[in-house]
Amino acid sequence: MPRVWDVPVRDSTRVRDARVAAEQAAALAGLDEGRTASAALVATELATNLLKHAEDGQVLVDVVAPPDLPAGRGAPRVVQIVAIDHGPGIADVARARRDGFSTAGSLGAGLGTCLRVADDFGLHSTPGRGTVALARVGPAVRDVRSAYDAPRGARDGRTGAVTDARPSSGPPGGVRAGGVNVPLGAAEYSGDAWAWVRSGDLLTLMLADGLGHGPEAARASTAAVAALREAAGLPPGEVLRRLDAALSGTRGAAVAVARVDTRTGRLRFAGVGNVGARLCEDGTWRHLTSRPGIIGVHRHATLREEETGWGPGRLLIMHTDGLPSRWTPPSDARLWEADPAVTAAVTIRDAGSRARPVRDDTAVAVLSAGPVAT
Repeated sequence: MPRVWDVPVRDSTRVRDARVAAEQAAALAGLDEGRTASAALVATELATNLLKHAEDGQVLVDVVAPPDLPAGRGAPRVVQIVAIDHGPGIADVARARRDGFSTAGSLGAGLGTCLRVADDFGLHSTPGRGTVALARVGPAVRDVRSAYDAPRGARDGRTGAVTDARPSSGPPGGVRAGGVNVPLGAAEYSGDAWAWVRSGDLLTLMLADGLGHGPEAARASTAAVAALREAAGLPPGEVLRRLDAALSGTRGAAVAVARVDTRTGRLRFAGVGNVGARLCEDGTWRHLTSRPGIIGVHRHATLREEETGWGPGRLLIMHTDGLPSRWTPPSDARLWEADPAVTAAVTIRDAGSRARPVRDDTAVAVLSAGPVAT
């Protein structure tokens, strides 16, 4: 089931909790001792930064797929650590990423340390609204080679990208995906789950919301993730029909599925239940429609799919109903170039506040095509 660690950081005792959460997630991801230590260091630095600069916030630790999917037998699981706050924000983000920068009289090594030891690192801040910092720590280089099924390769120490002699091993079309999952009341398990898979030029992103919350809801969404891995490359409507059978015997779930064909530049979408989706095309946001029902409970003989073009400048945000119904899509142009999980975290941050906690498990998954060429 999708174990998520949600650590509210309001005093120094919670810094240790963030570090322990990262160590537990690293064990779940199968990381070795060195990479586990890196994950723990990143969690410690990000939690400490929350105390120094934002007074409080939360650290979310999860085990996820990387934002770029290689061809072949699959990708390694990585530890994702996200710090979210509603603090004063950072006026100069580029400067804050460098060692020596501090507004709290400290050595200013925190974010620079994260940038060095993490495979991926993203930082987004808006003065007066808060900051999102995200890092991922994956397997050691030798393990990455095995997971990517690549006889040769080296991982970039800053981005985590794998270079390989075979060009087909990288993500096609620049398509990237990421997500953030927040369990209700800092529960051990979230009833929401997101996952994505690749079959050649076809990349499929799924978001599932198990009915209710708690372990039984998590069991339903976990079954959806397992079934997706057996349905990579199928049209979204067919994926949902297969999930109908896979979730039989569970509470059921609301599910949305989006598939990008990078060869033809087309996006296909289908959803059932209360999972929202908004697509930005040429600067304009529009809703993608899910039909009523519950996957695993209501059988669906036919499922309508929406199809549209996909290319640079497109951004798809899918979310469960823990997000307020009238949330506002992001308008910051920097997010089209950002790590998709950073965009997901900013969406969650801006839809809530310190005074308005989430009312259910909340997950946001983002599919990005990258910026428009200039």
